[in-house]
Amino acid sequence: MEQRYATAPDQVPGMTTQDLRDRYLVPDLFVDDEIRTVYTHHDRVVLGGISPVSAPLTLPGYPEIRSERFFDHREAGIVNVGGPGTVTVDGTAHRLAHGACLYVGRGAADVVLASDDVSGSAAGEAGPARFYLFSAPAHTAYPTTLVEPGQGTVRELGDQVTSNRRTLNQYIHENGVRSCQVVMGVTTLHPGSMWNTMPAHTHDRRTECYLYFDLPTEARVVHLLGEPTETRHMVVADREAIISPSWSVHSGVGTAAYSFVWAMAGENQAFDDMDGFDVATMR
Repeated sequence: MEQRYATAPDQVPGMTTQDLRDRYLVPDLFVDDEIRTVYTHHDRVVLGGISPVSAPLTLPGYPEIRSERFFDHREAGIVNVGGPGTVTVDGTAHRLAHGACLYVGRGAADVVLASDDVSGSAAGEAGPARFYLFSAPAHTAYPTTLVEPGQGTVRELGDQVTSNRRTLNQYIHENGVRSCQVVMGVTTLHPGSMWNTMPAHTHDRRTECYLYFDLPTEARVVHLLGEPTETRHMVVADREAIISPSWSVHSGVGTAAYSFVWAMAGENQAFDDMDGFDVATMR
């Protein structure tokens, strides 16, 4: 489990491009037959990429979180950004199609993740599952719950005129699948729209992480970060994640349409608890 220590906004102006990427970009999450995890001290979030190919993978405990089993005092949302697969929680199997979300509550003992078809031969499906995990500490247990793609609370946002028309699916939130503090969903840009979260905002009470996916291999997202009056950018590829501290904007523009998993943890679960600002004030 890689560790990333918390950073302050006054550190950003002196960072090089590589410094920014080392602290806020999480590449190479999905490696065949591996579980890769990153622990950020921003709200003690754990990001994970689980890629079962030749055999199922069992989520272990880690000394960095001081637990014998991963969910001893944590909860998580898991979104499948690859081919179809199955997450089995304490003997109960949950099939996750591409884009589906599974909430796993505190106290789950055995969590096993598997791909349905690693060859990609199933009609309309492509290759092994790629499970993206977002986890935060939990004080109580809520039931494990599956949400099929597009079956959460749906919000239509933006406009084609401003190149930011997008469909937002809220999966884990205060009026949907219950959790202690994790809030999670998937946003998909409409064809011809490239901007996400613009006008931008910050969440002074929560850390938010993005995972960009369904981005063509040669395409990229130019992701904005930093304080609104001191922004920087990173060029991000498919299935790469971004750690966005509470003081940072999180917005991006792609060279092609894409989707992204957004997930938050922190002081509250109010989706609209955000601090917006006019684009004209950004620097």
